[in-house]
Amino acid sequence: MSRKPKKGYFVRGQFVAEGSEMDIALKAELKGTHDASRTDMKRESDELQDLGKALLTLRADLLSGIGLPDKLLGALIEAKRISNFEGKRRQMQFVGKLMRKLTPQQVLDTRAALETQRSGSAHEKLALHLAEQWRDRLIGEDAAQAEWIAHHPGSDIQQLRALIRQARKDAASTHEAAVAESQGLAPRKSRAFRELFALVRAQLSGDAAAAEEAAQAPEGDDEH
Repeated sequence: MSRKPKKGYFVRGQFVAEGSEMDIALKAELKGTHDASRTDMKRESDELQDLGKALLTLRADLLSGIGLPDKLLGALIEAKRISNFEGKRRQMQFVGKLMRKLTPQQVLDTRAALETQRSGSAHEKLALHLAEQWRDRLIGEDAAQAEWIAHHPGSDIQQLRALIRQARKDAASTHEAAVAESQGLAPRKSRAFRELFALVRAQLSGDAAAAEEAAQAPEGDDEH
């Protein structure tokens, strides 16, 4: 004969059975401040609902590292699949309900994973912007070439110079670009322009990775 499930509720991801010592203590604590407590609980519920929505944008590798319950992961996958507005709204309500059952540690890990993704995106944008600046300087300034080589001696100098020369030649002889710009359209970039950007970005990424690896390497005794 199956036992009847206990009646109760969840508080910060923990089940509280009705009539238990915790239930009595919580009710005593809330007595006299019922309206304020309901406001706090509503705010916490809304925050977890928003956190559930944010999880829809989280990368798969970061999501799998949190250790969320399978039921919640399945609900998130289903929410991504649903395109109907009302259906998605109901599914996200279900996701919010499951989010309220998470432990405090799982909530912290979820926020940390989202912050990791945000920080990574910001870093990638900064690296992209830096590569664009170097590309434009290398094409537009003669002195930039020597400065680049001084900062990045591991670059393929011959290829770098060849791409710069070709990109400058393409920019000077392309009538299409001037016509497109006069019409308010984005001009098509030459192959050398794109390849120079790729070379610069790869070099910057490689230097950054090497620097990070060197910083993390354990210090050892010198051997002679």
